[in-house]
Amino acid sequence: MPKYRMARDRLLAEGSITHWHLIEPPLACDEDILLVHTPDYWFRCVRGELTAHEIRRIGFPWSEGLVRRSRAAAQGTIIAARNALRDGVASNLAGGTHHAYPDHGEGYCVLNDIAIATRVLQRDRLAERIAVIDCDVHQGNGTAAIFKDDPDVFTFSIHGEKNFPARKEQSKLDISLPDGVGDEGYLAILREHVPRILTDFQPEFVFYQAGVDPFEGDRLGKLKLTIGGLRRRDEFVIASCRERGAPVVTIMGGGYAKDINDTVEAHCNTVRVALGFV
Repeated sequence: MPKYRMARDRLLAEGSITHWHLIEPPLACDEDILLVHTPDYWFRCVRGELTAHEIRRIGFPWSEGLVRRSRAAAQGTIIAARNALRDGVASNLAGGTHHAYPDHGEGYCVLNDIAIATRVLQRDRLAERIAVIDCDVHQGNGTAAIFKDDPDVFTFSIHGEKNFPARKEQSKLDISLPDGVGDEGYLAILREHVPRILTDFQPEFVFYQAGVDPFEGDRLGKLKLTIGGLRRRDEFVIASCRERGAPVVTIMGGGYAKDINDTVEAHCNTVRVALGFV
């Protein structure tokens, strides 16, 4: 949990961002959340009425703070999306909670912020064709399930084959990687598939789930990307989107390095790269 504050503070201290760049989001409203999540799940979550099984599946104990943080993260992605429509690129210093389904949370994810922001953009007619490029080491199973039958949302996930979740969903395109893949192998796969997705699908908007848990020092990742390799990944994905005129939002996603400073540095690199395209 400290990584979120640490990333913000590091970016401020080094001057990459100023307080002018930061927007503290209000809490996402029920109307927007219910574009994705079922009333039964969401209102029981708000009231603290989830079952013990549901709470175990999320992985965090229930608290009012958990609900508040989840709402704020979702609203952060909505605000970032609106800003990216104006500026071309924006970042949420949280979010990427791609394991949440309409009727339950799991894997430390209560609300699916990417799905909520996608539905807000579509409802408000700000974008119709939307792509999700998910580079977290864990498959974006909730996002894949939510948009499985939606031809206007392209879900792409590149993830560890032998990692959580045990049962994968079907994204529009899934790339499952064996343990131990490093920088060059990973980047070669991205170079093969990302431009084709952007050219063939022609999204009007892209959500980039920039989880940094493919890092070689991550406790949960099982892949072997370096800090520099993760930065090259970010540069390639964001540049590919901008070259084709698609606004892009970066979302933090996972990161569980043995040394939290490695996780923070990798997340900061995503924002530093994004700033270069504003």
